[in-house]
Amino acid sequence: MVYVIAYDIGTTGVKTCLFGIDKKIELIANAHQGYRLYILANGGAEQDEEEWWQAMCATTKELFTHTKIEPSEIAGISFCSQMQGLVLVDKEGRPVRRPMSYMDQRAVKEMKKGMAYGIKVAGVNAGKLVKSLLLTKAASTSVKDPIWKYKWVESREPERFQKVYKWLDVKEYLIHRCTGRFVMTEDSAFATFLYDTRRGREGFSQALCRMYGVNRTHLPDIVKATDRVGGLTKKAAADLGLVSGIPVFGGGGDATLIGVGAGCTDVGDTHIYSGTSGWVSTIVEKQRVDVVSMIAAIVGVRQGRYNYFAEMETAGKCLEWVKDHLALDEIGVYLEKKHVAESQEAVYTNLYDYLMETIQETGPGAGGVIFTPWLHGNRCPFEDPDSAGMFFNITLDTGKTELIRAVLEGICYHLRWMLESQEKHIKTSETIRFVGGGALSPVTGQILSDITGHRIGVVENPQNVGSVGAAAVMGVGLGIINNLEAVKAYIPLKQIFEPDAKAKALYDRNFQVFKRLYGSNKRNFKAMHGKV
Repeated sequence: MVYVIAYDIGTTGVKTCLFGIDKKIELIANAHQGYRLYILANGGAEQDEEEWWQAMCATTKELFTHTKIEPSEIAGISFCSQMQGLVLVDKEGRPVRRPMSYMDQRAVKEMKKGMAYGIKVAGVNAGKLVKSLLLTKAASTSVKDPIWKYKWVESREPERFQKVYKWLDVKEYLIHRCTGRFVMTEDSAFATFLYDTRRGREGFSQALCRMYGVNRTHLPDIVKATDRVGGLTKKAAADLGLVSGIPVFGGGGDATLIGVGAGCTDVGDTHIYSGTSGWVSTIVEKQRVDVVSMIAAIVGVRQGRYNYFAEMETAGKCLEWVKDHLALDEIGVYLEKKHVAESQEAVYTNLYDYLMETIQETGPGAGGVIFTPWLHGNRCPFEDPDSAGMFFNITLDTGKTELIRAVLEGICYHLRWMLESQEKHIKTSETIRFVGGGALSPVTGQILSDITGHRIGVVENPQNVGSVGAAAVMGVGLGIINNLEAVKAYIPLKQIFEPDAKAKALYDRNFQVFKRLYGSNKRNFKAMHGKV
């Protein structure tokens, strides 16, 4: 058996997993540590690179307290990471400013200056849109795209910008920290919207760099997910508690590798992810883009295969909001002045177990209450940073349990909306693989099946599928796994949920109302932000 370590660099924490690869990919030990997401009043969303690194170091060392495997036995390390962050570094690899998260939406003026003038299609300059679509089969139409973060730093922080040597994404910064190399994997390069995807011309496009005003020399070398980038340096090895020289592989972004870890490797395979954010992704053979619904086919790890990808900003983050602001009083720990250890709820593994039981007891439809899960704006199937969450149709009969269930149903309504937006252009799979922390609850699996009308399949350890995907590409890079097509056999479904016809009929009615809530309140959202 060959042992590898995969780091899943999420929005709010790192999950570090030790796998053994033989005839299957086996999780041997794992550790987690959180870090902060700094939400700023001006729409900014930032993180601290030292918090990423310290979390990696702490969790790596913790792994070896749970197993007899020694650091010298590790054959490789790699990453599955959040995407479309911006980490601008100097020649020594030190960030010139705090990294900007994919959630950052400050660059409204920069995007308007760059795209929103002249003849427009879907709100952006037609000429630039056509050129982008020709070269990349995608286009930068969101204020959260890294191009506009780059331009924001250039415009607002010129002294820092002058120090920039390379533009990296999150995992690319960590790869540099491990190896000293400045690189970017193909999927991260594509996510800059500066990557020419035409066959034989793959690479950063000088024409697009000129069009957007990006310094081409800021862009690093491009590598594949399965490539060995370099060996672990002595300094990095000492920090991590590993052995210097261990191969470090390119890995991939979460949007790329979570699908691989879910076992979706064939054309037409669809998976739904629910973590801090959420998405629907289907493998397609050709690149396509829906600029109206903000869906694009992004570069995957397999040659000639793309992930048709629709994203929502907050999924599991909505349940975290419920936990912090609704659930504790519902449990009664404070209302009844009980000590937590003495309460019945202490028997639950964690608060989410109790939430799920509460949701299940409430029943489909949440008593007619509908929640919109746009707690940090929204991207697909409409782009609106001003959109927000709300409860609709509260009556005297509404209790807190209905509100809690409405939040989970609202997440699933939005996932259905994105799924149906995909189905206007492609065929999705009849059985959808459901992964991420949200897939841990069978209650959520059943609600998602009832709302979408699809069979929903859940794999074992769905919260670790990003790391499984990173382990899989390492397996290919190390020559242990023949190719990525074989991955699905390593990842069977553990549980399948079938839609309930009666529940679906109720959800179908509520879903139509859910979709109308945005259009009815679009102007109100802007008014609340002083834009009307």
